[in-house]
Amino acid sequence: MLSVPPKPFALILGSSLSAASPAALEAAFRRMGLRPERAVGDGDAAPHYRLQFGTAAATIARAGEPQLAEADPRDPATSSLATSLPADWREGGGGWALRWDEDATSVDAPAMRATFQLIVLLLDLFGASHIFWSPARLWSDAPQFRAAMAEMLVSGMPPVLHLIAFRRGEAEGEAVVRTRGLMLFAGQEIEAPIPAGWTIADMVKRLARLALELMLGGPLREAQEARGLQPGETVRLHLPDRGDGVAVVRAEFGQAG
Repeated sequence: MLSVPPKPFALILGSSLSAASPAALEAAFRRMGLRPERAVGDGDAAPHYRLQFGTAAATIARAGEPQLAEADPRDPATSSLATSLPADWREGGGGWALRWDEDATSVDAPAMRATFQLIVLLLDLFGASHIFWSPARLWSDAPQFRAAMAEMLVSGMPPVLHLIAFRRGEAEGEAVVRTRGLMLFAGQEIEAPIPAGWTIADMVKRLARLALELMLGGPLREAQEARGLQPGETVRLHLPDRGDGVAVVRAEFGQAG
């Protein structure tokens, strides 16, 4: 039986309100127009707050041990985007875990866009330095993440590198690059073998483009072949039957003719 994946969350690392009292926290949320309501924690004495912004509803609380363990940057399963965390990142109570209510089916879904707006507001409120996006298990620099989200809300173009991790691995004896986090928005991940002589940067540039197409256009329904990034380059996309219930698009790069 397939296990049910945990609900996604964003872990915001910021010190502005690390020592704030519950009353001060509620007042700060209220000033941001987030309509806070005290919620019952999951066996945790620390207060939880239910926030509402537009069509988004989410719960925020001090990050607990499960969230901190999943976000541990020393774990090889954790990715980061051109950033590194201070050695004392766990200390000081500056970690806040935000969980949203609705499952996203599209990056353009109103509830998901409102959630992104909510995250932008919270990054400002907490004076955030870093943010962990659990669907991709990916750390980003908070100001860069905020700027990318603000741009997306204007242009409609998702900041793929902040929402999707690209991980090198092996499959049946060959080196591959896989996405992680695309499932949240497209219902599929992408896996691609690395052609001889190609670098990880070569792969990420191409897979980011494919991930963006799935995020905006929806999941792949049938096999297709398209032009690649460079003249004469092709990419074949198909849906192999892996037998594990995970929806994966196989991307194979080659040359025309």
